[in-house]
Amino acid sequence: MADWDERACIQAAKEDPSAFAELYERYVDRIYSYIYHRVGNVHDAEDLTSRTFYRALAHLPEYEDKGLPFSAWLYRIAHNLVANWHRDRKRRPVVALDELITKSLPDQHPETLAEAEDDTRLLREVIRELDPVRQELLVLKFTEGLSNAEIGAILGRTEGAIKSLYHRTLLQLRRELAKRGVKIDERTVRNT
Repeated sequence: MADWDERACIQAAKEDPSAFAELYERYVDRIYSYIYHRVGNVHDAEDLTSRTFYRALAHLPEYEDKGLPFSAWLYRIAHNLVANWHRDRKRRPVVALDELITKSLPDQHPETLAEAEDDTRLLREVIRELDPVRQELLVLKFTEGLSNAEIGAILGRTEGAIKSLYHRTLLQLRRELAKRGVKIDERTVRNT
């Protein structure tokens, strides 16, 4: 798939909706993962993923290439659907992270694993206390691995604004965790 041409695929899908299947296959897992981390349950994540692709297909003729990957447009659609979902339900915090499954390595002491699990649990608690935009930033950055430019396109902000928000978010996490006696670095956030 190294010679896959996204623009050609999009153009083909605009002319023949059955060609949209290739775009769907390429992005469905990433969009589902993003939505799942925002809503916290399989059923709603599946429903919202389906609605994201249905909406993308319905509005594909209006899609304009603005120099960003097609996935940024899909994430923006998913973002809007998730925001509406939360607004409609007035539920729990935006990011419901999965329970950590610690894989025990033969050379690790159980006490070390337990301490790491406690630190991760505390980090998740602090992340859930962040405002929804900062939670979403962390999901897009670490779960989805998106660049600041892609995150900016999804959140409707400049790349510089995302860099600044990211920096302020990490500082806030460090301060909150320091109050609880835990030190944090980027790897800790990434592995959560």
